[in-house]
Amino acid sequence: MADTTTSAWWGRLPAGIRQQVDGYVLQDAAFQAIRTVFEAGRGLGLGLDEAQLVVNDRYLRHSDRIARTPDSPVDLESLSARAAGCPGRVIAIEAVWDGDTVHDWFVDLLAITAGPAGEHPLATIYRDTAMRYLGADDDPGRLHPSAVVADQAGRALAAHLAVPFHFGSPHAPDDDAPRWTP
Repeated sequence: MADTTTSAWWGRLPAGIRQQVDGYVLQDAAFQAIRTVFEAGRGLGLGLDEAQLVVNDRYLRHSDRIARTPDSPVDLESLSARAAGCPGRVIAIEAVWDGDTVHDWFVDLLAITAGPAGEHPLATIYRDTAMRYLGADDDPGRLHPSAVVADQAGRALAAHLAVPFHFGSPHAPDDDAPRWTP
């Protein structure tokens, strides 16, 4: 039986592909790295799950050298500036769950506008971002840390702008939670 450990899959990929994947990992471009591994390894029998595990191993190997994507600022001044730059009049602030295989669950903080109608991203709050924002002394309890920070920051911004705040599912990740309606 063939060895299908992540290190074996990594070793079966051509050197050029391995170099490209490590380049993506060092740039914190996980999706491109996964896609590259998956496309190059598909002919060898490597599936998407294995591609994700291979890239995760590369992240672990290079962890201290990765140029991480900066956290979205969640302070009131920064969020206010972002909201002020939205086209149209901000009529609500909304927190919406999303997730992916790299970050697990996270919350997007959005400005909802009218004239023109639209939704505009203000911040993406990943678990790591939330934990850094909360600090060691602030325990989120049973709630997801991203939800705690999104709720705090979203409510503060909505109060500052004198508009409603909506978070359809603050207690549990749910990307099908009801959205804000005027």
